[in-house]
Amino acid sequence: MHLRFGETESAFDYMMATREYLDQHGKPLAFYSDKHGIFRVNNGGTTTTGTTQLGRVLAELGIGLICANSPQAKGRVERANQTLQDRLIKEMRLEGISNIEDANVWLDTFIADFNRRFARPAKYPKNLHRPVAESTEELDDIFAWQELRKLSKSLTFRYDKMIYLVELTEEKTRIAGEKITAFDYPDGTLAFKYGYRSLKYQVFDKLECIDQGQVVDNERLGAVLKLAQEKMNELELDGKRDRSKKMPKRRAQARVQEQLRDINPVLANPEEFRASLKR
Repeated sequence: MHLRFGETESAFDYMMATREYLDQHGKPLAFYSDKHGIFRVNNGGTTTTGTTQLGRVLAELGIGLICANSPQAKGRVERANQTLQDRLIKEMRLEGISNIEDANVWLDTFIADFNRRFARPAKYPKNLHRPVAESTEELDDIFAWQELRKLSKSLTFRYDKMIYLVELTEEKTRIAGEKITAFDYPDGTLAFKYGYRSLKYQVFDKLECIDQGQVVDNERLGAVLKLAQEKMNELELDGKRDRSKKMPKRRAQARVQEQLRDINPVLANPEEFRASLKR
């Protein structure tokens, strides 16, 4: 059993919980879940199928996903959740726990005690968990939110209402018009790759104010900034200066950033680090 508290039931929270589970136990043959939209694409009874972000993660890791297809099967999942949620609230009250951070630290103690009192031996005792063969870097990419983007002829693309410009080299001009993959990591960092190659880029935020002096400073940026200026004006008129709602929820990322900032501010914002000249 593995438990983790999160502010919302989001894809990132499930990804982080799944990775913690793999670190502790290895890969299971399959996970058993309900039909929540995080696990499967729900299309209101249509025959169209698709893969969610968590479904993609499990497929890349070779882990099956079994969704409960009957009230009886779903009841097994919900009964376990009801028992845990009822007992967890009472246990935390006795322990004086009132925030997510302390609760997640305490959960290991709760799980050990819960298993000691209520665990039953399996009918088939063999452990079918498999070792994790992927490297840390590979797991980082697998557990990132992934989306495809198409490079324009000028090597630009959009992601989450921002414009990105791939650094121009003779080699990279050959990938104009090709599709690249955006990796949005749980800690809030981004990476863009063409195949296995990471792309260096510059970023322009369309939701920030624009210094018109920048438009003439760089010929390659001119057209992009002009387009962004027009788009920003439209957003101002419509009152829609928010990030795309199709992008992953950032609460899990924000919590990771807060934890890093508590440890060392440089970990949360490495670009702000300035080496001291004093010895």
